[in-house]
Amino acid sequence: MLKRFRNQRGAALLETAITLPLVLLVTVAVFEFGRAYQTWQVITNAAREGARVSVLPDSTDANVTDAVRNYLKGGKLLKWDTATVTLERAVPFGTNTASRITVVYGFDFTVLNPVAKLVQSGSTAGQGTTNMSSSALMRNES
Repeated sequence: MLKRFRNQRGAALLETAITLPLVLLVTVAVFEFGRAYQTWQVITNAAREGARVSVLPDSTDANVTDAVRNYLKGGKLLKWDTATVTLERAVPFGTNTASRITVVYGFDFTVLNPVAKLVQSGSTAGQGTTNMSSSALMRNES
């Protein structure tokens, strides 16, 4: 009777069944947060590009928005037309003025949103998009 309880057959299969979902979740989370970080970098650089255009003497709001959207188009797999671009001119900056460009982009976690819904089904976790925003401030040329 004791031999039956000491038998190790199937233990590796059980351990694999318990740990494999956790390892896969961590792996997917690394990829998802890496993709989110790359998207945030593109948004930050787009705001900087818009700030560079906005400080030129003859720039218009349309020029700034076009510069930001063109930069976002270069970002792989970004829905550039959903980004919100806000331009503030004549922001006090020491003794001069500056232009501030703010870019807001709705980011979707592809795999982690459904996983969050499974874990907390009654809550709003994992629903909708996460708004990423970045702004750049640059002194106006006189």
